[in-house]
Amino acid sequence: MNDRRKRAAQDTPVRPRETMIIIGAGLGGLSTGCYAQMNGYRTQILEMHELPGGCCTAWDRGDFTLDPCVSWLLGSGPGNEMHQIWLELGALQGKEVRHFDVFNIVRGQDGRAVHFYSDPDRLEQHLIQLSPADARPVKKFCAQLRSFRKALAVYPFLRPVGLMSRTERWRMLASFLPYVNTVRTTINVLMADYSARFKDPLLREAFNFILYEKHPAFPVLPFHFQLASHANLSAGVPEGGSLGLARSIESRYLRLGGEVSYNTKVDKVLVEEDRAVGVRLSDGRELRADIVVSACDGHTTTMKLLEGRYLDDTYRRLYTKTIHEPGMVFPGYFTLFLGLSRPFPEGDPCTTYLLDDDTAAELTGLRHPSINVQFRSRHYPELSPDGTTVVYVTYFCDIAPWRALDEGPEQVTRARGGEELHTLPVRHGRGYYVAKRRAREALVGFLEQRFPGIRDAIAVRDVSSPLTQVRYTGNYDGTVLGWQPFVESGETLEELVTQHGPGLPGLRDFYQSGVWATTGGLIRAAAAGRHVMQFVCRDDGRAFTASVDHTAPPPTHRVIPVPTRPGPLLPPAAPGEGGTRAPAQAERTGERR
Repeated sequence: MNDRRKRAAQDTPVRPRETMIIIGAGLGGLSTGCYAQMNGYRTQILEMHELPGGCCTAWDRGDFTLDPCVSWLLGSGPGNEMHQIWLELGALQGKEVRHFDVFNIVRGQDGRAVHFYSDPDRLEQHLIQLSPADARPVKKFCAQLRSFRKALAVYPFLRPVGLMSRTERWRMLASFLPYVNTVRTTINVLMADYSARFKDPLLREAFNFILYEKHPAFPVLPFHFQLASHANLSAGVPEGGSLGLARSIESRYLRLGGEVSYNTKVDKVLVEEDRAVGVRLSDGRELRADIVVSACDGHTTTMKLLEGRYLDDTYRRLYTKTIHEPGMVFPGYFTLFLGLSRPFPEGDPCTTYLLDDDTAAELTGLRHPSINVQFRSRHYPELSPDGTTVVYVTYFCDIAPWRALDEGPEQVTRARGGEELHTLPVRHGRGYYVAKRRAREALVGFLEQRFPGIRDAIAVRDVSSPLTQVRYTGNYDGTVLGWQPFVESGETLEELVTQHGPGLPGLRDFYQSGVWATTGGLIRAAAAGRHVMQFVCRDDGRAFTASVDHTAPPPTHRVIPVPTRPGPLLPPAAPGEGGTRAPAQAERTGERR
């Protein structure tokens, strides 16, 4: 018997485990709940917010629904294991999935643009047309992309590596043999180094922004992975948007017999004799269960809910030292939403703009001199009234400059009508609101130059910083994705989960799920719920089972062309230029976010 099986046998409870508390109703918590119910466990999800989804959410401002999450959803189309997970969770059934034929457009300061078509043939033709001198590296990049399109069919998502037998691991590796050179060469070269090979200065810069923002630690591999998924019609956007996705999974969970309690905040995981036995809530109540799964913020889980206990040397370093080092956790976002009273057909679904120094200087916390602009109503027309437009502007944002402007708590609990609420507005310092207004005006001025008339069409506006993310989700430093892959933090976590499973050393009946138990985005969070339950079933001697939800028909797919538009040749503008301010009575502000 190998060491893993010995540990499993030693950890198998004397009495059967039947009940489970799951902390957090983000996609990781909802997924864990669905798979737990499929395998005969009785579960309750506890969520401090009033909505499911965590970061996968939306909110209403007047007649507009503002959706900040899904710009592409890995696994939204068939031909890969990711898609099966979404179908098991009931996430996509009955919906139209939309696919643009351009993944992203990157525009330089002079208006020149690179259209990153996900189809390798079209991409190759476009890039060589832009820069014939770069034909050789362009052809190599596109050849690798063609290889990745085939590799996606064998990429494993359904079963965690830590539970694979030696034979299963060999089979997995054998399936990758036709693509081993492509994978090896793209995982060992940083995109920053790869892009430096191009002679055209715009291409040298633009390749770093294929995934909307700049990711300095990313090798070439994830860029190919996203583009290949998009080309295979498996990285589209689902009808109903991000909150609609979360609501669909919540419905699947409830149909399976699960229970969700909203406005319910966990303050502590209860431990007796090195076993997790339940939780204590912020109102003092205690709830008991045979198993506790934390699918909320990892730092909060380990350092607050468990008070820093049950961390071996590696976990302790991860959560007390590594997490504070630059680049170990995904940054948060600054976001601006504009609800516009008329159409702007000239707006593209997704464009990354490279900024001049003057504009960049107005954006507090800006990590890289770029912004991503999405005409979001192209993605989700059903979320705004006919004849209107939603614009969504974001940039990767460090939280420290915002904290320096803050004077109060980042999250508070208040009682209203006898019920505790945990995500209500908090009061910040004056400098915080000044910085938000300055960034908002700079971004509106930037948009006005490129899309004249936007300022006068503003009916709704909404601004948020990484501190807003902390208030609504409790995520460490306002991150939306947790650990960064391809660096010390993400690699260490993956090694720990592979070796020991998604628990903590010395603590029984406790597991972690969601993005803090893996690295990556929504599909990783959803897959984490499946993986956690495979470990739980292993520990309980049960055969894991999962099934596709057949209560609605499979999703349909639509490809939407994105036209090539000439960009304006613009001189650098003073911050805030570009039109007169709309009358105050014509605006609804979202400053409370």
